[in-house]
Amino acid sequence: MLLDLHTHSIKSDDGRAKVENYCQWIRSRNIPIDGFVLTEHRQFDFESDYSELAEKFNLIILKGAEVETEYGHVLVFGVTAALTRAFDFTSINLALETVLEVSEQHGAVAVPCHPGRPRVGMFAHTEEYGIPRGVRIVEVYNGGSRQNEDQIALDNAHKLGYLGIAGSDSHIVSHIGRCATRFPEPIQGMSDLVAALNKGEFEAVNLKQQNR
Repeated sequence: MLLDLHTHSIKSDDGRAKVENYCQWIRSRNIPIDGFVLTEHRQFDFESDYSELAEKFNLIILKGAEVETEYGHVLVFGVTAALTRAFDFTSINLALETVLEVSEQHGAVAVPCHPGRPRVGMFAHTEEYGIPRGVRIVEVYNGGSRQNEDQIALDNAHKLGYLGIAGSDSHIVSHIGRCATRFPEPIQGMSDLVAALNKGEFEAVNLKQQNR
């Protein structure tokens, strides 16, 4: 199963894609993914129910979040109401180690995303702040990466023994599915995704070179 683990809809302040349009694009362009996770900025979207769209288009549609720390941006999978009360998702200066630790305590998985990117990527800050404790997984392929950002992520992940996921970081419809993560077992819900991430059973895939 191939899932895009990093997408944004109009629920994000800089997102310009409706979820239904993502679904239509995936099917009309035969994008080779089985679903995607909506990781809206600085929030968890409790309100939206995408189950009808998921059934209509035969896609897995899950919800996570993207929060901001002193080391850069972090994806959180397995968000619960209790977790959103444990730290302030709206903050732009959370402590990464706190996000990692508290997420794990609440059965969630936190993953630094686009870590090779200047300013908002983890590896842009390790020289100043040191290697953070608790990181197990980072995003090694990001659909919005430029120049050598993915290579920085890959090289540092290899050096530090991190596992790697991938996601498109799409903010517009045509960017979804540029990168994705392959899972050997079916993922039907967020609990399956969290379990697979905790087991390390996944592979980052770069689809950016495929024709659209």
